[in-house]
Amino acid sequence: MNQKFLQLYADFIVKVGVHVRPRQTMILRCPVTMPDFAHACVRSAYEAGAKNVVVRWEDEQLTRLQMELAQEQDLCELKPYELRSYLDYAEDPDGCCTLAIHAADPEALAGLDAGKINRVNLARRTFMKPWQEYTMNDRVQWCVAAVPAPGWAAKVFPDLPQDEAVEKLWQVIFEVCRVTGGDPVGEWQQHVAKMSARRDRLNEWQLDSVHLQSANGTDLTIGLADDAVWEGASSKTDRGFEFIANVPTEEVFCAPHRDRVNGTVYGTKPYVYNGQLIKGWHVTFKDGKVIEQGAEENAALLAELLSTDENANRIGEIAFVPASSPINQSGVLFFNTLFDENAACHIAFGAGYPTNIRNGSAQTRAQLLEKGLNDSAIHEDVMIGAPDTRITGLTKDGREVLIFDGGEWAF
Repeated sequence: MNQKFLQLYADFIVKVGVHVRPRQTMILRCPVTMPDFAHACVRSAYEAGAKNVVVRWEDEQLTRLQMELAQEQDLCELKPYELRSYLDYAEDPDGCCTLAIHAADPEALAGLDAGKINRVNLARRTFMKPWQEYTMNDRVQWCVAAVPAPGWAAKVFPDLPQDEAVEKLWQVIFEVCRVTGGDPVGEWQQHVAKMSARRDRLNEWQLDSVHLQSANGTDLTIGLADDAVWEGASSKTDRGFEFIANVPTEEVFCAPHRDRVNGTVYGTKPYVYNGQLIKGWHVTFKDGKVIEQGAEENAALLAELLSTDENANRIGEIAFVPASSPINQSGVLFFNTLFDENAACHIAFGAGYPTNIRNGSAQTRAQLLEKGLNDSAIHEDVMIGAPDTRITGLTKDGREVLIFDGGEWAF
């Protein structure tokens, strides 16, 4: 591993991705297997002026033991301090920001009771929703990035010895995150500018719906929510602090209308859900709701996902990603949504982002629901983009515009 690149990567995701402001507290979630990278991020945060860095260590082996051996009702009984440990920092006058480092083995929970895992995670998400509102509404800066823990690296490069697999995954992450050129800040500034221009064009068109087609059978029409706004690359908090929520990111995304999605769509990459893989999946929508679904592998898990709550079988996001994305061009299947969603166009089952509605952050959930924004305890991105994906848009004044042709931006 190139130590210079590691520090450049840490500096970028902390100082530009999270964009830590002076006197803020940064909450850092990191796997216990990656202490060196956590330390590099802590150093960067203090250099940026953070008054405190709170590190929350995560251990997937411990999680597996809990899911396997603990009683479900005990795992669902969460304590008030768990929520307050986030809200106390969010409510601090100096504010907070958060960085989540992902490195999980995509099959860390394989073979366990999928229903139990789903119900426990649903209980946690529901309990933590007051904190989730801060991130979903961009009230705090937040960023998700990834590092190659051994279990994940072994899944991505199964033919390599573990040390070599980790090294190889580091190299690929540095490449697709624009670190290897030695100037990630400069390269990301250019990248954000290009994505912002496409975002602005989509907003100028005033689209009413988009239609996706590909030879694999995808034929999906997605009506957009009322007052929908396209977003991409960087975001801003209500205090005007700019940040990049996902590193890497290649998507421009918007909010579907929860009742105006019709047709069939086929997944183009396996999806990791609750530590297990769903492969070869498809779903059919009618008036926004999934009415039929299937998968070549773990079909029951897909059904479990779609029945998490009453709105989990509707979508809250449509995102456009070109086939020329560096993640896709790497030829690597990451088995990690953060990367794989930035290799292909995708939809998200579950909740939409209030920020995809004009002035959405200031509106109640009831008001957003009236606009057509879906509300759910989950937000699960699944990949649907193919090399031949064609996307057309229908504007509110009845014009048809070409958005994607042959898997690429058409403008």
